[in-house]
Amino acid sequence: MTSLEIAELTGKQHKDLMRAIRNMEPAWEKVNGRNFALVEYRDKKGELRPCYRLSKTECLYIATKFNDEARAKLVIRWEQLEMEALRQAQGPVRCLPSPQKILAMADEIIGEGLRMLNEPAEDTLTATQVAKTFNMTVCDFNAVLCDMGIQYRQGGRWNISDELAGRNLVRLRTHVSYSLKGEKKIHTYMTWTLDGLRYLNAKLGYPNF
Repeated sequence: MTSLEIAELTGKQHKDLMRAIRNMEPAWEKVNGRNFALVEYRDKKGELRPCYRLSKTECLYIATKFNDEARAKLVIRWEQLEMEALRQAQGPVRCLPSPQKILAMADEIIGEGLRMLNEPAEDTLTATQVAKTFNMTVCDFNAVLCDMGIQYRQGGRWNISDELAGRNLVRLRTHVSYSLKGEKKIHTYMTWTLDGLRYLNAKLGYPNF
C-alpha cells in the first residue's frame, strides 16, 4: 500500500504522513536493516512526486502512531486487500452440478467405457444362453465342460483351457454394479462366440443349429 492510499484512507495530509514516516524510518532501519521503499507518482499537475510503498508489516508499524479509528481503518483495508488477492488466486468460483447431474454424468462415462470394453463380446452368448441350447442348466453345463477339460475355474470365474485359448471360441464381458453403500463391483465373465458354439456342438454331440 502506498503512503498516498494510507493518507486518503485515514484522512491525513500526504505531506504530513510522509514526514511522520521519515521520522519513524531510522528505528525501522536499525531493527530490519533496510529503509522503506520510495516510489514516484504523478500529481494532478502531472509532476512526479515521491511516496512510500509499504508492506503490511510496515503499514502496521506506521499505524502505531495513528489514533484508534485510523489504525482500525488501516487494518480493515489490509484484510480487504488480502481477501481480494485470495479470490484472484483461486480464480472464478464455479457452481457445482447437482447430485443428480453428477450421477448422470458418471453413468454416461461408465456406460461409454463399458460399451467400448465389451464391444468385442457384443454378439457372444453367455453360458446360460448356451446351456439352454443343449437343454441343460448352467450348473450342469459348466460341470460337463470342466470334466471334459474345455474350461476350468480360477479367480472366481470360468476360463477357457490353455489348449483352446486363441481360437476365437470365447470372449470376456465386463459388468459393473454398485452396492447400496456405493462400493463398486466389477464382474468379468466368459462368453461364447459362434465359433465356440460350433466347437461345443461337435464336442457334446447335440447339434442345435
